[in-house]
Amino acid sequence: MRVVICTKYGPPDVLRLAEVEKPAPKDNEILVRIRATAVTSGDVRIRSFNVPALPWLPVRLAMGLRGPRKRVLGAELAGEIEAAGRDVKLFKPGDKVFGSAGHGFGAYAEYKCLPEEAVLAPMPTGLSFEEAAAVFFGGHSALYFLRRGNVREGQEVAIYGASGAVGTSAVQLAKHFGATVTGICSGANANLVRSLGAERVVDYTKEDFAKQDRTYDVIFDTVGRSPFSGCLRSLKKDGVYLRAVHMTVAPMVRGLWTSLTSRKKVIGGAAAQRREDLLFLKDLLEAGKIRPVIDRSYPLEQIAEAHRYVEQGHKKGNVVITVG
Repeated sequence: MRVVICTKYGPPDVLRLAEVEKPAPKDNEILVRIRATAVTSGDVRIRSFNVPALPWLPVRLAMGLRGPRKRVLGAELAGEIEAAGRDVKLFKPGDKVFGSAGHGFGAYAEYKCLPEEAVLAPMPTGLSFEEAAAVFFGGHSALYFLRRGNVREGQEVAIYGASGAVGTSAVQLAKHFGATVTGICSGANANLVRSLGAERVVDYTKEDFAKQDRTYDVIFDTVGRSPFSGCLRSLKKDGVYLRAVHMTVAPMVRGLWTSLTSRKKVIGGAAAQRREDLLFLKDLLEAGKIRPVIDRSYPLEQIAEAHRYVEQGHKKGNVVITVG
């Protein structure tokens, strides 16, 4: 079968197509024929090893010293179950599924064996494989943080990076929870963000939303680039500042200090993966309450080009890879 392997850290050109033996599922595993995957900012960060100085060594030891220990990257997937181990009860051959390959990665491939308890769910009715592959990273991350922030009806919520993979999902989910949404993005993406439900859009290239005379119950930074002090000033007295990217020490320390010394809360970290959340997103997709946003689609053979595009940091929604 065809896979894309990454034997060392570096630019997109370190990714190369290779042929490996097709895996066979164990008794508690399913074999997924992957039809589509996605290139996320997380994939780019792993491939390039773009990690801040302080956690550099422990992360390097965990991921692999000379190159990724998991040589086939990619976590998001959509496809069909080709075979199932004898102990598998939840799925059967022929089922269409979507979700995550988990921390073992391996979705840049034609086939992947996964345990039955993996974060997978039946594909939403009416979605293509490409659309289904574009759901998990942004939708799951946005849902996790908005729930941590207890976003609810009547609140004012600002989404920083509203046109990205996490941002486009966050705008739609915040609207679903009943919030009034302000999207912060470039002017070129303003119409997209409005179409997803944002009542207001601020072009960050022309004005600083944190200097406007407006406060928010929740500010959700989906890309790790919002002004920390400005966001704290723009929060209501018991507001919540969510940071989906929280790897450097300074915001972690400032966030802890803010949470300890005021009624404002700063919440960051990594989103926990749960099948229940994927099923929640599936229901919303089938009801037409949210939709995946796809910027570009590439074949597996052009995955280096896809990484190069995502690395520029200007994609709208998701970049999808078709497999086979």
